[in-house]
Amino acid sequence: MRPTPHLTRQKVSRPSNRVVDDKLRTQIARGWESLLDHSDAIADGITLTLLENGHYYYDPAGPELRAEVRASTREHVRRGIRTMAGLADPKDKAIHIWRQTGRRRARQGVPMELVLNAYSLGTRVLWEALLKQRDNPDLDIDDHVLLIAGQQIWSALDVQNATLVDSYRRESSRLQRRDLQRQQSFLDGLVEGRGSDPVFASQARDVLGISADDPLACVVAHFDGSLDEPLRSPEDRLERAGVYSSWHVRGGTYFGLVPTSELTMPALVKLLQPSVAGRVGIAGSAEGISGFATAYHLAGRAAETLPRGSQQIVSVADRLPELLLGGSPGVTSLLVSETLGAVLAQPQQQADLLLETLGALLAHDASPTHAAEQLFCHRNTVIYRMKQIESLTGRSLQKPRDKLLLTLGLLATGR
Repeated sequence: MRPTPHLTRQKVSRPSNRVVDDKLRTQIARGWESLLDHSDAIADGITLTLLENGHYYYDPAGPELRAEVRASTREHVRRGIRTMAGLADPKDKAIHIWRQTGRRRARQGVPMELVLNAYSLGTRVLWEALLKQRDNPDLDIDDHVLLIAGQQIWSALDVQNATLVDSYRRESSRLQRRDLQRQQSFLDGLVEGRGSDPVFASQARDVLGISADDPLACVVAHFDGSLDEPLRSPEDRLERAGVYSSWHVRGGTYFGLVPTSELTMPALVKLLQPSVAGRVGIAGSAEGISGFATAYHLAGRAAETLPRGSQQIVSVADRLPELLLGGSPGVTSLLVSETLGAVLAQPQQQADLLLETLGALLAHDASPTHAAEQLFCHRNTVIYRMKQIESLTGRSLQKPRDKLLLTLGLLATGR
């Protein structure tokens, strides 16, 4: 018995000076054809190795996928042997099965590296099986025949891998687009108030990957007529913090659904702060999906209370007075007129000075001493201005109701 030559891939890849004539092609074809009766056994050996090497994926995947891998491997090996032996139907090109496999594995979610490893392993095992046929006395297979056969099968692997990677990536992209479209469709439905429909809510939770009892937050950022993103890559920042969110553009807003079971509202605001490039509002929905439409509406209104052109993020809880005022324009106009109308009627410089003083007094519970520290002026100056304000408005900063009205009136002016 002659020893089996040590033919590695590097060696078989070297070009041969001998012409590949019909006789040589016949010898190579006979060598491959001799493996046909052993194709299922070869394939099953490949399958066992694949499942063992990829146990971390295949074990949890279940018996159906493992059975499908076995059947697919058998088909690949049979078709590969028949192709190399020149017995395949010209219409039944091997490239078709490579494309189909790439698409199918992408749909199944099998990692690409496992698929590529399968093809490399299959090629190696087939090559080793052919090497063993060198000792078959009924076949005329010498080292040169094996060399040419090796060149053919390893060259085919390169084409296989290129075809498979292309089809796998195309299918993955298609699936991602489809999943994204489904997510966005459900987000639109939630904004439109369909979260109260139990069937729709159940489907939305499945697609968006949230639990039935998950409290949620809605984040709304206004484009304000600009093409620039008002919130830059928020999903990336959240994902790095272990929070998986869903985002969509609707009209002039960019909004997101964020589960908050492990996240407080202040923590969410702080987490998103570095991404803010426009006006952003956040509202919570303790009811989960069923209350998401209300949260979307409130978050949008909270963002609208911020000055246009600002880069700021606020929660609804921090903007309740502004929300109340913004919801009733007629009442707001009347409130300003009844509280600060006389102050605003003063010359511009005087009006600005009194409004600034009023803001400082309200911020320090009507304390002239603390207001003076903020304004960098004498306490008596603040007392004098306070008397002017009370005289013009007819309201006292010592009365809770008057102080509330003056506070709301000042907020309504945008000060």
